[in-house]
Amino acid sequence: MTHDHDLVLRPTAAQTEAALNPPPGRTGGDLVVESLAALGATTVFGLPGQHALGVFDALRRSDLRYIGLRVENNAGFAADAYGRVTGEAAPLLLSTGPGALTSLAALQEARAASAPVLAICSQVPTAGLGGGRHGHLHELPDQAASFRGVVKSVHTARTQSQIPSAIAAAWTSALTVPHGPVWVEIPQDVLLAETSVPVVSGGDTFPEELPPRPELTAVAADLLTRAERPAIIAGGGVVRADASKKLRQLAERIQAPVVTTFGGKGAFPWTHPLSLQSWLEDRHTTDFLEDADVLLVVGSGLGELSSNYHTFKPRGRVIQIEADLGKLESNHPALGIHADARLALQALLETVGERAGERTDPAAPERVREVLDRVRARVAAQDLTLEQDVLAAVRKALPPRAPSFWDMTILAYWAWSAFDAKAPNTMHSAQGAGGLGYAFPAALGAAAADPTHPVLAVSGDGGALYSIAELATARQYDLNVTWLIVDDGGYGILRAYMTDAFGTPTATVTDLPGPDFVALAESFGVPGVRTSPATLETDLAKALAAPGPSVVVLPAALRMFAPTHRG
Repeated sequence: MTHDHDLVLRPTAAQTEAALNPPPGRTGGDLVVESLAALGATTVFGLPGQHALGVFDALRRSDLRYIGLRVENNAGFAADAYGRVTGEAAPLLLSTGPGALTSLAALQEARAASAPVLAICSQVPTAGLGGGRHGHLHELPDQAASFRGVVKSVHTARTQSQIPSAIAAAWTSALTVPHGPVWVEIPQDVLLAETSVPVVSGGDTFPEELPPRPELTAVAADLLTRAERPAIIAGGGVVRADASKKLRQLAERIQAPVVTTFGGKGAFPWTHPLSLQSWLEDRHTTDFLEDADVLLVVGSGLGELSSNYHTFKPRGRVIQIEADLGKLESNHPALGIHADARLALQALLETVGERAGERTDPAAPERVREVLDRVRARVAAQDLTLEQDVLAAVRKALPPRAPSFWDMTILAYWAWSAFDAKAPNTMHSAQGAGGLGYAFPAALGAAAADPTHPVLAVSGDGGALYSIAELATARQYDLNVTWLIVDDGGYGILRAYMTDAFGTPTATVTDLPGPDFVALAESFGVPGVRTSPATLETDLAKALAAPGPSVVVLPAALRMFAPTHRG
């Protein structure tokens, strides 16, 4: 009798030949790149360092495409975006000590946003491991300890034979929901030494699925079937699970209004009659959601931004579907369903009774329109025409399927609430961890993943200076990215925060005498143009239509709409 677990894949004749007669001169670094190729990787990001040269040398003997950035943190952001856009694990090659530590902020963002990044880093030679102070260059007492609180999992290979399995285990971890960054480290001498390990040819991994428990979906389906005023909050988990169509089917069946979180932009059609859009920082939306008798939260932990800064207090039953176990019921009591959004929504679609249609609120679209009218009236009363015109110009200039990447800047905060992403998985920002400098290197990673669409990056002048060196990367690889820099001469949002909190900003803190960004771009060989609010749409559309990288600079001091969570 044969069982599935008894089946073993037999090597092909070519694999047997490669195993018995491996090419000469291979090292541990070759085992790394062979393992990645066997798992399906085609592109890697990184920045070389002395301890990691064994891997970078092996790249020239492989078919992997290498995108080298100028700062490790930016390489991490590029890998993050590649993982978000493709849904594949994005390899990130790093070197020991300072190089590794410089990537921490990017890996934190990847963890917060559930982006699958496979970071592979060198270590000091094996003799220097164990925490002693041997004096090796880049030495840390415990390098992996710096990453354990940031990444999903840490993997080590201390011998060459451990390399393929360690990388395969990390790959599986990165792609098991919730996706996220993982860490692999390998000593310098292991990477450099010649190897007798056969060529890596088998790399199939099978990330575990996360289906919902049937007794929980039965209860959830019953609650939704009997609900009179259901509502849905759709988070980033819906986008990552490619579950937008299932979400729409369920919302239409039970006539539930849907609001998308800032990480879930595009999960539900913006102009749909049931769409509350993304005005989560508005009290009118908060009040509406609090009034739902059953609130379905899919792929969101209802964190600070998604709960209007924790002022949201639901009065009805909450059903929370979340793949990250740590987020389940972490902010509100709920019927917690630990599951992948796609599988859970499919189970609900199969279980929610047809009689749900008899109990649905026929006035739901009208109630949605009323909420949106109140939101628009509140914003309209604040004399923010410039900000709305600028955001509208960006939307008109950007092709519908083109992805956009937004830094932590005032225009991005507007976009979180007011920008129509047009489609799932097209709008991304650093709102997961909230670090500066994300947009441009992330856009480079997306352009490397899919060259068929132009990619937009949006930064303020403060955030732009974090990643200005990557203009060299954009030019070197001729990546099709247009970078919109909104230059207000400082950290505009911090000016606003300090003025609001203390009556006046500290100018030496918030003001940034900066470069001529157009001239700076042109010094890298990247075309640049200075625009105005009146010409932004035309200039941005022209830049996006031209192949290769470009920079558009908008000198403008934008303001935020008034918050509602403090009243």
